[in-house]
Amino acid sequence: MKATMEKIDNNKVVFEIEVPQAEVAKAVEKAYRKLAGKVNIPGFRKGKTPRNILERHIGKDAILDEAFEILASPAYGAALEENNIEPVSRPEIDVVTLAEDKDLVFKATVVAKPEITLGQYKGLKVAEKAVEVTEEQINAQIDSMRQKHGKMVVSEGVAIENGDFAIIDFEGFVDGVAFPGGEGKGHPLQIGSNTFIPGFEEQLIGVKAGETVDVNVTFPTEYHAADLAGKDSVFKVTVNDVKRQELPELDDEFVKDVSEFNTVEELKADIKNKLEVTAAEKATHEFRNEAIKQAVENAVVDIPEVMVQDRISKMIEDLKANLESRGMKLEDYMKYMNSDMNALRQNYHASALVGVKTDMLMEAIVRAEALEVSIEEIDAEIGVIAKGYGAELADVKAIINEQGKMSFVVDSILRKKAAELIIDSVEKE
Repeated sequence: MKATMEKIDNNKVVFEIEVPQAEVAKAVEKAYRKLAGKVNIPGFRKGKTPRNILERHIGKDAILDEAFEILASPAYGAALEENNIEPVSRPEIDVVTLAEDKDLVFKATVVAKPEITLGQYKGLKVAEKAVEVTEEQINAQIDSMRQKHGKMVVSEGVAIENGDFAIIDFEGFVDGVAFPGGEGKGHPLQIGSNTFIPGFEEQLIGVKAGETVDVNVTFPTEYHAADLAGKDSVFKVTVNDVKRQELPELDDEFVKDVSEFNTVEELKADIKNKLEVTAAEKATHEFRNEAIKQAVENAVVDIPEVMVQDRISKMIEDLKANLESRGMKLEDYMKYMNSDMNALRQNYHASALVGVKTDMLMEAIVRAEALEVSIEEIDAEIGVIAKGYGAELADVKAIINEQGKMSFVVDSILRKKAAELIIDSVEKE
């Protein structure tokens, strides 16, 4: 076999591959025997049909095509290996010469995985955020607890404020005529919830129970009822009651009722501690992400679009699996998000591009630093997987080996090592 390679742009290459005629003849004979064992021809047992009879029934080209399938894959694989090319797309095949008495000549056009040039990835400067918890954050947590245990009570004689619940009767009119579906009795509406037509709730602020007011609004142009979309309307609204949340007093008795603590000071101390832990975890996450981001930005690589699209497809498959685990379908999700597959893929494009470049960066660092993985590290990684499934390490390891996926485990460990190398070398600012 002989193969020549031509680069036609930064990432696309064309192989012209030649297979000697002697190999072609052998492949044709093998193809004939293979097809003879599959085709039923009256008067002959399977596998015993003479070649000239078989050719009359299925055509000589069918045998040549089968011979090509036998020869092309190993020849293409050898060309990749010989030229140290890692493909990231399926090859486009163009047969130049295919005959039993001639050398086989075909072209294979493929997108090759590009080379990445590492920039600075060690000794990067990253600012470390201070972990600080304010009194306002602690009070916000306590207010949330009070609201959770608050009660809605009728407030006599008060004017509606934002956040109040108004119990209302209403009827809507367009051009002075009541329209179907525009009437309600005893409807609870929280002011500020934005559940009614824009501008409706704000006009009830300041109104008291027992009062009737006209609320003037315009239906949105994309309103679900086409006969009302974009039209001006008047709602006659009567406020029956105003309900306001009554919060429990913040004292030791409240703390005892809603927590395992005995005093307000103990509760505040616990909330502060938890907020500090959360803030520290967030700061660490942001610090690590910033270090990786800088290393990725410092690297130079021309990423083929096919790699980005493959990553997007994987992201959508992951989304689909996640939705199905919660009893949802991808199609329903897209309808809910007012999206379609093209828009979804476009939304994922930027993050997919970064993801591909990040993976390539980690692979390059693994090579540059000659990083290796020990048996103990592999067992530790598989142990984490086994624990997640409540299984034994040996059983999970056996399954991974049977499925031929141990290389994925090794690659995962190496990528983590590369990331830790970047982060551990950071100069904190």
